[in-house]
Amino acid sequence: MQIDFQHSMAAHCENGVTANLLRYYGLELSEPMIFGIGSGLFFSYLPFVKLDGIPVASFRPLPGFIFRRLTKAFGIKTETKKFRNPDKAMEELDIMIDKCIPAGMIVGVFNLTYFPAPYRFHFNAHNIIVYGKENGKYLISDPIMETSQELTYEDLKRVRFSKGILKPKGKAYHITHVPENVDIKKAVINGIKKTCSEMTGFRGPLIGIKGIRYLAGSMQKWPEKLGAKKASLYLGQIVRMQEEIGTGGAGFRFMYAAFLQEASTLLNEDRLWKLSEEMTETGDKWRDFAVRAGRICKERYKTTDSYASVSDLLLEIADREESVFKNLKDIF
Repeated sequence: MQIDFQHSMAAHCENGVTANLLRYYGLELSEPMIFGIGSGLFFSYLPFVKLDGIPVASFRPLPGFIFRRLTKAFGIKTETKKFRNPDKAMEELDIMIDKCIPAGMIVGVFNLTYFPAPYRFHFNAHNIIVYGKENGKYLISDPIMETSQELTYEDLKRVRFSKGILKPKGKAYHITHVPENVDIKKAVINGIKKTCSEMTGFRGPLIGIKGIRYLAGSMQKWPEKLGAKKASLYLGQIVRMQEEIGTGGAGFRFMYAAFLQEASTLLNEDRLWKLSEEMTETGDKWRDFAVRAGRICKERYKTTDSYASVSDLLLEIADREESVFKNLKDIF
């Protein structure tokens, strides 16, 4: 059984899955628009949450938030399930396929057989769509792949119930109803307000702009506090979370800039275009941070590279982003 489903690539898996599911139900939105309405831009530094014994930073909200926020903004009804029994989860998936319902799901990356070996790592928050089954194999729309893929019953079950942090537990979600008319302008404005609130409004020190500044202050102390080897591992983890694990530090800033450009045209608001240019500059700074931090980790650094210098760069980034979001709040 195969659903008449259109697969398209995207820069980020949850944005791509959301776009592909919406397109199946007749609603066409760009990836930046989905990202902005879903308030996908975020930052947190959580020293008490560790991956491989090292604190993590995240440049996006928890998996599933973008999809839930966007569908809620448009009044789209959805259904989400988790399972204890893997075979039961697969049985219900087959029923959905028979009903021509494409199913989004969260899976682990490490055992995805169509991924090249160097790109497989223990990350349990990757989004895909299963839209059919042929010759005993499931048809997969993975937004970061150029073409559709296939997985066997056992391989799909394995990635749906992968072990480790953020176990997906067979999580599957699908759309049950899309309204005939949606208010995109209202959704765009509310999405901007939500992002501004999350980046500037948290009281604690670990979220949003405050979180970037907290990380900068901690980073400057790592060499003396942790020693050179462990400090390098901590710094490398930040770069890895930013550039490799789908949390999109610099890339998400560029995507948000594209969203602000679309919003500027949609809302006839020229100030958004100017702020999109400033957000692009912020993305450039995040990329510069990753390059300089990477040189430190690999001990290929220049005389100007140091933990103090990359910490100062993070403080500059925080100041720039705070300015962007304060100006956005003034508009709306």
